[in-house]
Amino acid sequence: MMTVHKFGIILATAGLAATAAIAQVKQEQPISALKGHNSNAPVDVSADRIEVQDRADRAVFVGNVHAVQQDLTLDTPRLTVAYTGGTGGNNVQIQRLDASGGVVVKSPSETAKGDIGIYDLDRKLITLIGNVQLNRQDNQVNGQRLVIDLDSGRAVVDGGPPGVNSSGGRVTGHFTVPQRQQQK
Repeated sequence: MMTVHKFGIILATAGLAATAAIAQVKQEQPISALKGHNSNAPVDVSADRIEVQDRADRAVFVGNVHAVQQDLTLDTPRLTVAYTGGTGGNNVQIQRLDASGGVVVKSPSETAKGDIGIYDLDRKLITLIGNVQLNRQDNQVNGQRLVIDLDSGRAVVDGGPPGVNSSGGRVTGHFTVPQRQQQK
């Protein structure tokens, strides 16, 4: 078991300014899912294999990697954990988590997916890169990069350069609309 001081995922809320997300390359929205999350809770990691590289101050988890912190989960084929204080083994401080091969991060109400995930504990930033998809219920935002700032509670979705994705480098979104009854 490894203890991580901060680990979180936040996704766009259902009211994620649909018209701005479709019309602009960047979309910012306060992130509500972090408010109740205890980012000081321990993180449990399981995998098919672990390789500890003490001289490089890192551990590499490979195969069906599953990390859990309270009600947040991260699933990926490969997770590299960079740390300090590994010599002697008792005071390991995790600095960064790098996930690759496809990353899925879930909270009880939201899911984020990307090709690569980076969690910088010192800067309190979570970044997903490549084919990013954010889902909450039936609402979805797509882009090429998602950066979540855990201090400010802001998420930014970038569309990427033109030609990188089918939307021409733009952020796209699909949002449900509450069904209202017609008045007669």
